[in-house]
Amino acid sequence: MIFIIKVTTNKEERAMEMIGDRVRKNSISVYSVIKPHGLKGYIIVEAADRETAEEAVFNLPYVKGIIGKTVSYEEIKNMLEPKTEEMNIAIGDIVEMLGQFKGEQAKVTRIDKQKGEVVVSLLGASVPIPVTVKMDNVKVIRRESEEGEEENKDETKGKKKEEPETDSFDEFAEEF
Repeated sequence: MIFIIKVTTNKEERAMEMIGDRVRKNSISVYSVIKPHGLKGYIIVEAADRETAEEAVFNLPYVKGIIGKTVSYEEIKNMLEPKTEEMNIAIGDIVEMLGQFKGEQAKVTRIDKQKGEVVVSLLGASVPIPVTVKMDNVKVIRRESEEGEEENKDETKGKKKEEPETDSFDEFAEEF
């Protein structure tokens, strides 16, 4: 049976360690203790029955209590197995920060797909400092290939603008 345990926010790891220690020391029938992805203040305990789960968490620091009903695996499956969607980020892309630098724009300088991290350089900073953030905390707003195409368009526009200026200069020179 699966039980949801309410714990102090940001103390989930410590509560899991204490529950694990008690389970090993007292040989309690708890099969797993998991911190769900994206859900703070809760941990999930899989135990033989409610009494066993209560024995494992009773009177521990950071543990506030057990949620009344049991849950099925289907209800918590998305929290245990987060979907890892392939992020299409390339070096040189311009991204918008979603985490601690929310709203800031940055340029991707390095990508570590094994760790799921990117190193970015903030565009608004006066001194470029590399910042390592999780891929989940960035959103691509402009691709490097699009940027290159825009530069080529600008160069073409610039050449068209220069040609009439040279023609007018030639006409101006002919007058004198």
